[in-house]
Amino acid sequence: MLTINDALNRILEAAKKINAKRKVVIDNLPLEDSLGLTLAEDQISQIDVPPADNSAMDGYAINCDALSNSASTRFIISQTIAAGSAPQTLAMGTAARILTGAEIPQGANAVVMQEQCEITEDAVIVPAGIAAHNNVRTRGQDIQVGDRILQQGHVLRPQDIGLLASIGIANVSVLRPLTVAILSTGDELVEPGQPLVAGKIYNSNRYLLKGFLKKLNMNVLDLGLVEDNLDATKACLAKAAALADCIISTGGVSVGDEDHVKRAVAELGVLDVWRIALKPGKPLAFGAIDNTPFFGLPGNPVSTFVTFLLFVKPFLCLQQGQINNTPTATLLIANFSSKANPKRQEYVRVRRNMDKLDMLSNQSSGVLSSVVQADGLAVIPIGQAISPGDTVEYICFDEFYR
Repeated sequence: MLTINDALNRILEAAKKINAKRKVVIDNLPLEDSLGLTLAEDQISQIDVPPADNSAMDGYAINCDALSNSASTRFIISQTIAAGSAPQTLAMGTAARILTGAEIPQGANAVVMQEQCEITEDAVIVPAGIAAHNNVRTRGQDIQVGDRILQQGHVLRPQDIGLLASIGIANVSVLRPLTVAILSTGDELVEPGQPLVAGKIYNSNRYLLKGFLKKLNMNVLDLGLVEDNLDATKACLAKAAALADCIISTGGVSVGDEDHVKRAVAELGVLDVWRIALKPGKPLAFGAIDNTPFFGLPGNPVSTFVTFLLFVKPFLCLQQGQINNTPTATLLIANFSSKANPKRQEYVRVRRNMDKLDMLSNQSSGVLSSVVQADGLAVIPIGQAISPGDTVEYICFDEFYR
């Protein structure tokens, strides 16, 4: 039986060997169309931000050298500077009325908040004790020319797009989103909206996988429910291998399952069926058809959910050229007990309650409602019993989705 780390390392090594045709660069994509896509190159600033010293407050720009050491000083107001206007050089002993974000005039070295000043008809009285650079945002304080502000492989978020716009970048080069083919197997499956007769269940995994892939901003090639014969299955998989960057199927991966997908993949390419020391989700199939990676996930919906997050998502993100996709675990206090599992590491569905974790009562791999009610997974190592008050690793679902 493989450990989770062994299985993941094998999968990620395979991702690194995917041929170059999988990574296609889209050049000069407008910034507004780039949300959720992966940068194809580093983004280097060609300007300083801010581009000049500017005021952090509404107030008065002065030169501190003109201040009295002990008493208030009267400055004649020589100009008003709004954001976006070019200031005139400030004469010593005068002040400029200045608004937030406006450029500091040459000759000034501080801004005094208007609340600290006394205003007369044509002058401002400034108290002693104002230091140089007071309320001044200096040139390049945020970003300097030559700074790498975003790294190749970074997935663009709204704040990243705003940052790129702030340095004048209008277009970016990104990696083409992966196309992932999904297919379902199992005579027991029917589609939502159809009558549910005896012995049948609705096909939830198809929609679960589509949701995951869309959240990753990947294109979905939905092949639906595969006809239950070998020739049709092989034809479907061959089509998927030709059109997609990766193939995912659900169901039929357990030892002894009567399923045409395993045989079809093995005949068209290569396939390994692994027993992983994991609960839920012990069986996992991984292989390739004509250099297109293939995942066969277990049919139980929670097992599909967990194995996708632990194995498929890291693979796809690496295949997509992304960086920094490892979820961060937090140490919290168990508010539950769990018997030791001598063979498998368990991922228990939990809800966070401040610094404690409550375990959902039904941990069956067929209870999909449990991952809706939960907000994350608690990691229970092999052979470790958990009692209330013990510290456990907790991975919030948001960590997987970022």
